[in-house]
Parts: sequence; structure tokens; C-alpha cells
Amino acid sequence: MDSDDDSDFESREGFVGSEDDSDEERSAFSDEDDTTFSDIMRAVHQNYTLILNGSGEENWIQNMSNGDWEQLGRGSSNNSTLDTVRFYEGALNDHKMRHLFRGLSRSSAIKEMKLYDNGFSVLGVRSMVPFLQNANNLKALDLGSNNLQSEGFNMLIRALRNSPIERLTCCNCSIASIQIDTEHIPQHLTYLNLNSNIIDADGCRGLVELLQREDSTLSSLCLNNNTIDDEGVAILVDALQNNTSLTALGLLDNDGISRDGKILLLKLVNDISSIKATLQSNHTLKYIYISTGEPSDLNQKIQTNVEMATDINGKNQYSTEAAGREKVLRTQLHSGTRAVLCRLQDVNHSVHREINPLHLPEVLSLIGRHHGQEELYVALSSSIMTLFSTVNMKKSIQQERAYHAAKVEELDAKLAAMEGSAAGNEGYNDINHRSSKRRRKWWGLWGGA
Repeated sequence: MDSDDDSDFESREGFVGSEDDSDEERSAFSDEDDTTFSDIMRAVHQNYTLILNGSGEENWIQNMSNGDWEQLGRGSSNNSTLDTVRFYEGALNDHKMRHLFRGLSRSSAIKEMKLYDNGFSVLGVRSMVPFLQNANNLKALDLGSNNLQSEGFNMLIRALRNSPIERLTCCNCSIASIQIDTEHIPQHLTYLNLNSNIIDADGCRGLVELLQREDSTLSSLCLNNNTIDDEGVAILVDALQNNTSLTALGLLDNDGISRDGKILLLKLVNDISSIKATLQSNHTLKYIYISTGEPSDLNQKIQTNVEMATDINGKNQYSTEAAGREKVLRTQLHSGTRAVLCRLQDVNHSVHREINPLHLPEVLSLIGRHHGQEELYVALSSSIMTLFSTVNMKKSIQQERAYHAAKVEELDAKLAAMEGSAAGNEGYNDINHRSSKRRRKWWGLWGGA
């Protein structure tokens, strides 16, 4: 498998199937009945990996004292070669966590810690905080199948603010609401797995901070099997409009996502409303995992076109401009594909209206080279009709403008005539006024005689 295949495999973790590898893990002490605490401490100092399974016949784990757990933590903290710690299936609880992390308050060696399926709560997370703040080489943390709830997860995110953590898994932890502020975001986080929680639209609002910040590093977000609906999808889509880091988004088994929500995701990666909108779509997402729902032609078309857009993104992962151009060529400039996308996204206008007539020869040449003569004929016919329609519309507007200009001239003439008539009437009234005054004066003279 080459490096590209390795990258693709990595991006699929947590999205399809399960990444739980507990079946392959074995305790460092096998199933020996005579294991002692001294054996545990000797293993801590001699091994790169410390694995404790709380199930099966290893009951000696359950019998460890508070002091034993603290000593185990201190030994792990002081070990400069121990890079992996895995305690799972009931090896821990809140009480044991308090004593373990009283000793394990820091580490410069541990890179991976898996504490899944232990049932501890926010109290256990609180015990971990000093370690999380002082583990300067911790890259991966798995706390799946514990009762963290929202309070525990939010506390965890704050504690990891200055951590080198890259991968965080909190599956099946009863997380609903999420509160993340810009000052408490892990600066190197690339993978976040929140599958099988109870995250809804409000939880999606909390995740927006991880997606919208300018220097976002998150490349994989797993939200399978939650309670996300179309409103939650709309929130995520809005946050991803300008995001250039996320390459994989998992939304499988969220029954509240309807066809409308799926069309929002399609529009995110290929907005067919205009050529400009297509060029400004998200060109970073390479994988969108979403349940297809009931078998239907429409659902299949949505899925097919989402996959087409994300495949184009993957093919052009080093150039978003190239991805945008290929989407325009394969969807906007292909009559059949564009017709399907227009119906799905409720768009009803010709793409050729957007093309400058001076560029039509070049565009038609592209269509002919990439889609063949049949598509060239369709494009040529459509562009000519659009051009004629534009010319006819222009002529109609010119005629209408000329008509209104003539009407304006006619009205101006009538107004001038009315103003002239009014001026004549004012002169006539003035003459009559002076004549009347002379008659009154003449009559007065006679009357005085």
C-alpha cells in the first residue's frame, strides 16, 4: 500500500466500521494467576507498552490498593521509555483514577493513552487534568465508552488547550452539548471521534469553533450515530463554507437527517446555482459519510453527486482552484449532469447566460474536447438561443427607451404650451386692472364737480 493509500485508510478510521482494536490487545501479564504487583512494576520499567485488562481472570487488578495505583502512576510517570498505556474493560473507575493520576501527574514519554470501556465519569476526567496539562508528548487519547457526559468532555477540551494532542476519541460517552471557546482549543488536534453520543443541533453549534477558526487543524470529524437533524447539518455546512482543513466528515446513522439535509451537503461541495458559486464551493472535503436512507432514484442521485464532488476534491487535494475548474467543466458544462444537479438544488436558469459572448468559442472548444460532439451540439444550440435571447431583449429595451423618450418630449411640449398660456393670461389681467383704476378716477372727478 503506497503513502496515498495509507492516508486514505487513516482518514476512514471512525467513519465506517470500528477502530476498537481491543480484541488484538493482550495484557502484559497474560492470564497468570500468580501475578503480583511487583510483576506489574517490573513490566512498567521493562516495556514500552503497559496494557491492563480489567476483565477475565486478572482479578489481581481489582485487588490493587490505593497505594498500588499511585505507585503504578508514579512509576509510569518516571519511565522515559513507556510510550503507550492501555487500561480497558473495567480496569479503572473514578476512585482508581484519582489515585493513579495522583502519581501519574506528568510524562515526557507517553504518546498514546487508551482508557476505554471503564465507566468512569467527569470525576475521573478531573483527576486526569494535571497529567493532560503536563504530558508534553501525548499525541493520542481514547476515552471511549466512559460516562464523561458533556461536562467531562468540555473539561477535557479545556485541559488539552496547550497539549500536543492530535487524536481524541470520545465515542459512546453520553455527550450532548459542547462548549468550546476560541481560547481553549487544542492547537494540534487533527482527528476528533464523537461517534455514538447524543449530539444534536446545539452540539453542532459548539463544534463550530473548531471548524471556523482561521488556523483550524481538524481534518477528520466523526459524528456517526448521534441525534443530528437538518438544522445541525445546516450549522455544520455554514461553518464549512470557508474551511480548508477538514477532509472527512462522518454523519452515518443520524436518523434526523432528511433529504433536505443531504442536499445541503451536496450544495456545500458543489453549488450549481452559478459558475461563481461552483468555484466558491468547498473543495477540501474528500469524504462525506452519510446514510443513503430508503432506496430511491433521488437518494441515489444525491449520493452519486456528493461522491463525484468529493472525488474531485481528493484528486485535486493540492489545488482548490483546480478542483473548482474541474467541477465547472464536469457539471456546469455537461448538460445532463447539470440538469440533474439543477433539479436537486432547485435551480432554473441557463448557465450560458453567465458566459461572456467573447469567451463562448473557448468554452465550446472545452466542451467539445472533454464531452464530445453531442454535448458540443447541445451547448452550441443553447448558447445561440441564449445569445439571441440576449440580443432580442436588448433590442426590446432600446425600443422601450425610445418610446418613453418620445413621450417625455411630447409631455415637455405640452408643459411649455401651458406655461406660455398662463403667462399671457397674467398680462391680460394686468391691463384690465389699470383700465379699471382710470375709470374710477374719471368718475371721481365728475362726481366732485
